Amino acid sequence: MSDWRIYRGAGLPHDGARQLPDPPPWREFTARSPDGADGRNGTDGTGDGADNEEVDNARRLGVKRRLVESFHPRPEEVEAVNAALQLRRPLLVTGTPGTGKSTLAHAVAHELRLGRVLRWPIVSRTTLQDGLYHYDAIGRLQDVQLDRAVSGDAVAQPPIGSYIRLGPLGTALLPSPDGLPRVLLIDEFDKSDIDLPNDLLNVLEEGEFTIRELERRAEREPTTDVLSDDGTPVTVVGGRVRCTAFPFIILTSNGERDFPAALLRRCIQLDLKPPGEKQLAAMVAAHLGEEALEEGAELIERFLQREPGEVVATDQLLNALYVTQRAADAEQVTRNRLAEMLLRPLDRPR
Repeated sequence: MSDWRIYRGAGLPHDGARQLPDPPPWREFTARSPDGADGRNGTDGTGDGADNEEVDNARRLGVKRRLVESFHPRPEEVEAVNAALQLRRPLLVTGTPGTGKSTLAHAVAHELRLGRVLRWPIVSRTTLQDGLYHYDAIGRLQDVQLDRAVSGDAVAQPPIGSYIRLGPLGTALLPSPDGLPRVLLIDEFDKSDIDLPNDLLNVLEEGEFTIRELERRAEREPTTDVLSDDGTPVTVVGGRVRCTAFPFIILTSNGERDFPAALLRRCIQLDLKPPGEKQLAAMVAAHLGEEALEEGAELIERFLQREPGEVVATDQLLNALYVTQRAADAEQVTRNRLAEMLLRPLDRPR
């Protein structure tokens, strides 16, 4: 009987880590083609923007998504997306963890060929400024002092644009060269500080913002090259960024708080239900292949028949299927224990 374990807890050093299998597709960080071949550009695992987009899509939509549709949205979800696209309004998606709120952004970007999804993860300390741009004034001052110390003479200040980087929201509002909108995912929006929803109102309504440090210099420097969230240089004119195609914005929420009416008025609202049998089967097949549906039928049925109101995320099921398949030769009691651990309800007290 083969041992699926790499770490055995024996305390004796060994090279078992070199025998680690490929990661689950949703935890893959290098581009990989549907047949499993490594698609990275070099041995260091780095790649260009196309590779990064491929990795994001594979993690969210499944590396086998060309063989099976991994996302089967319900009619009301399709209608909400289309309403947001046509009205140029953000889509506020509310649902329990693991219902596919973030996946919706990647599915839309993938189907409509809108490029890499810009992601703005929200925490309690996040401010509007974080999403728009960051100016590294201290870094610029340090570079001037360093150049002065090396040369011994007065030196010209480096270009200010080298120290400004647009955030995900700022990048999404850049003028579109092809007339197509960018996709912006504002994730875990209900984790934000109480002021952020109101701070966003003007930007979401007007589709523009100013970079104060550039606006003050606009007369003598009408254009400035800065860095976008994509890592590419872009030109800002007059210190002002104004969209020509309003981005498709998805704000996700776990329903842990209420939002002000002024924000809700500016959003299309969608309550996302947990995936049904058809959606779940497609997700499993997209990430793990058709064979996983048969081999993991018992776990899938257990997931679907869970108690009403019990919160178990879809990725917990994928984790359980992946690990129990790897431990196929282990004793049944071991497999059951693994499944119990990985499918523990998120709302169950410890």
